[in-house]
Amino acid sequence: MIRHAGRGEGVAEVFAEAAGPEELARFGEELFGSGLRRLYLQAPLIDGRTQRVAIAAGYTREGVARGAGADASGARLDLVVWGRVAGDPDGPSPRALPDLPGGALTDGVVVLRPLTAEDSDSTYTMRILPDVSGRSVVGTPMDPAVVRRQCAEAESRWLEGRRAECTIRRAGDGAYLGEIALFYNEPVLREAMIGYSLSPDARGNGYASRAARLITDWGFEIGMARMTAGTAEDNVASQRVLERAGYFREGIQPGKLPGPDGTRIDNVAFAKLRPAAT
Repeated sequence: MIRHAGRGEGVAEVFAEAAGPEELARFGEELFGSGLRRLYLQAPLIDGRTQRVAIAAGYTREGVARGAGADASGARLDLVVWGRVAGDPDGPSPRALPDLPGGALTDGVVVLRPLTAEDSDSTYTMRILPDVSGRSVVGTPMDPAVVRRQCAEAESRWLEGRRAECTIRRAGDGAYLGEIALFYNEPVLREAMIGYSLSPDARGNGYASRAARLITDWGFEIGMARMTAGTAEDNVASQRVLERAGYFREGIQPGKLPGPDGTRIDNVAFAKLRPAAT
């Protein structure tokens, strides 16, 4: 069902419930034909389905309205806003980070799958390990509810085109090995960065290098010109991972990484360029 609430001045809020993109797009054209100039819809950050419908119907992500919604308990929720204006081109809105082909990447040894809420327990258990949290650039929340929310909102960040987050699993039995992400921080330069963590019992088998190679190759396939990564100077194991994945050491970036108690740590910068077309 689709319905809308008029807001005046040619703007309407659209509520899409169990609607498909074709129905939503057709409904929008009817409203534009009646004189409306702008439509928008809002969805919780964990509602990937509605956001996908919006993208397919030609809506563009505009931002996050903080505390604009509420859950069943009355707790306030942030809502992501998608808008469409009269004159926008027909068809789906473009995505900077498309879905993985077939929903996963694999080399027959490891499999990369998009991070979801179902991965929150395994992800939290790994992230709070001292040798993982101590190497994290963004910090590791100690609250499992926060990690659960981060995992549940991963699809929204992917649809935004900001970050493609995946679990690393062993092919065959699907055992959880760790996580890896592509951060699209430099779209103008077509440059993305990768980051990864591996569970201690999964290390020493080449899984991290395989995962890094898979997500790097995918980055090149979707248009990246340059992929980067970095590690602390004393993290020799991670440097070997990047070298095996085809990255080259570029040099030292003084004080780039946050350290304990407000200190800064030098970063060993690595990069890999998109292979020249043959």
